[in-house]
Amino acid sequence: MPKYKNHKKTLKYSDEFKGKAVVLTHQKDARVKVIAEMLDIHPFMLFRWSKEYAEGIIPE
Repeated sequence: MPKYKNHKKTLKYSDEFKGKAVVLTHQKDARVKVIAEMLDIHPFMLFRWSKEYAEGIIPE
């Protein structure tokens, strides 16, 4: 098994942070990519959180 040289620590975000991030995407003319860059997260995370928010996994 290969050993990885660059160990990245997985960050844990609170449900409150995730919810606020998703709410930002609901604003008029909001772009996920721009919001993700502002929050220093990957756009895919924001899409995933949006799905979880819609399913009720992440509270409002």
